[in-house]
Amino acid sequence: MTKSKPKLLAVVGARPNFMKVAPIWRELAGRGSFDLRLCHTGQHYDDNMSKVFFDEMEIPAPKHQLDIHGLGHGAMTGRMLEGIEQIVLAERPDLVLVYGDTNSTLAAALAARKLA
Repeated sequence: MTKSKPKLLAVVGARPNFMKVAPIWRELAGRGSFDLRLCHTGQHYDDNMSKVFFDEMEIPAPKHQLDIHGLGHGAMTGRMLEGIEQIVLAERPDLVLVYGDTNSTLAAALAARKLA
């Protein structure tokens, strides 16, 4: 029987997250030892703050796109927490990887910890 790869969900949402996920994603993808999933919360959503980094750093298109932006910090973080919680419940990742100190990071860390 073939053992399945551990599932890793990486959550990004803002420019600093994109720069941090790129080299880690390439390394993990190259090793082939994880079933990789990417979630973009949408915190930075326009082409100059998001798409350009995905293109230039060769980050794959996210499997999950929450499109949460343009709200106050509390409302945005709360909606992200709800959305990420749904993804974690559906995906059941073995690991959740978060980057930095953004609203997206806080929401993902809370969701992952509460559902661990």
